[in-house]
Amino acid sequence: MPPKSSSPRPADVTRRNEASRRAILTAAFDLAGEIGFDKLTIEAIAARAGVGKQTIYRWWPSKGAVLLDALLALSEPDNAAEAPEAGLPDTGDLEADLKLVLRATVAELADPRFDRPLRGLTSAIMHDTDLAATYAERLQSPVDALKRRRLESARAAGQLAPEVDLDIAIALIWSPLMDRWLLRSGPLTPEFADRVVETALRGLRP
Repeated sequence: MPPKSSSPRPADVTRRNEASRRAILTAAFDLAGEIGFDKLTIEAIAARAGVGKQTIYRWWPSKGAVLLDALLALSEPDNAAEAPEAGLPDTGDLEADLKLVLRATVAELADPRFDRPLRGLTSAIMHDTDLAATYAERLQSPVDALKRRRLESARAAGQLAPEVDLDIAIALIWSPLMDRWLLRSGPLTPEFADRVVETALRGLRP
């Protein structure tokens, strides 16, 4: 019988680390929805996930960073090889495509599962410059790149005026939804999303 090897088994460690990571992210997201970001603590996340809090601090610098990864993990495909290429719909009808995207955004913002975690992350970003930079790099910039690509396609097709500043166009189209959601300044509905698209495009078309 061969002697037992004392060398580590990387595959097992990797699986264990991934299982712990998933448990931590799930715990952070669930707790942020249940008790809110202000009451959320690393200790509470660790207890819910069944790990030591030092495990969390080894991978994340703050509870805001954990929550950001938790929200990003929701969009991670089970099988990256089979995941569709990211992008906004491009049927050739810009108005219809934007209405579809903004209606989906309204549905997500109105989902009670996401409301508290998203508000908590927004609050954390306002007070943590490092987290704000990480958010911009890992989420905001990639998403804005997808929006820009769709608007570039529309501009090339003559559906937007050639002199349109695409960064400002993105703000005109998406910011009203986020402002209304964040400030609770009015009902956030599919009809409101449609009006935002129609109003923005009246100023952006040739």
